[in-house]
Amino acid sequence: MQPLEDYLEQQRQRIEVISSNLANAGTTRTADGGPYRRKDLVFESTTPDNPFAQAFGSALGEDQEAGVRVIGIYEDASPFLRKYEPNHPDADADGYVSYPNVNPIEEMVNLLSATRSFEANTQAVNAIKEIAAKSMEIGK
Repeated sequence: MQPLEDYLEQQRQRIEVISSNLANAGTTRTADGGPYRRKDLVFESTTPDNPFAQAFGSALGEDQEAGVRVIGIYEDASPFLRKYEPNHPDADADGYVSYPNVNPIEEMVNLLSATRSFEANTQAVNAIKEIAAKSMEIGK
């Protein structure tokens, strides 16, 4: 089983990416010249999906690591939101401004989910510590 600290780190990274998306929801010009592009984490399963590998590992008595890991951050390729604002400094020749492809409502739901996951994992770590401390008291 994957250590709970890894889950905490993954949710912390997820919260940071979501916070960056929310902070840049109105950024129409970045260092690259265009509007901010929404970012998201890419997770990968660490559990072997090959039945042979699972059977072989269990036959050898090897513990199968179940969980996920972060393999990178990708930029969402969905189109930017275009608004007609001819007086805006970033307006194109037709008077349209491209705004980031960030949906604040979706980001807030993602943030709530990541925060709840982080809290649940924190409570699990604390419960394990408490159980370990109680078991040490029993041994006295």
